[in-house]
Amino acid sequence: MRELTIGDQQVRVRATPLALLFYRQEFKADLFGDLVKMQHLVEDPSQIDSVAILQLIWAMAKADAYGKPFPSFMEWVGSLESIDFSDQSFLMTVLEEAADGFFRSKSKQAFQQRGK
Repeated sequence: MRELTIGDQQVRVRATPLALLFYRQEFKADLFGDLVKMQHLVEDPSQIDSVAILQLIWAMAKADAYGKPFPSFMEWVGSLESIDFSDQSFLMTVLEEAADGFFRSKSKQAFQQRGK
């Protein structure tokens, strides 16, 4: 579990199997597949897909809040005042949580090496 600051909000994210399910239900896509497409962000942050990053954060935040009411993606994004995508530590925190939660140690190392 990690905490992110988005605008003036603290958002807890947790990469668990529930995040995979929530992502599939909300976006009709596979989180793991979309995450693999984001590997290039470490090398070239100019290739960011800001909506994909928000979708990843939302799914992991919803997983962290399991058992508590959580807004739909549109409602959640609507509640955000601002977000600084130029903050590389912010992006790295999101991707590190995803790598730690969704990849086994050998796979995680391979995932991280591709980004270098």
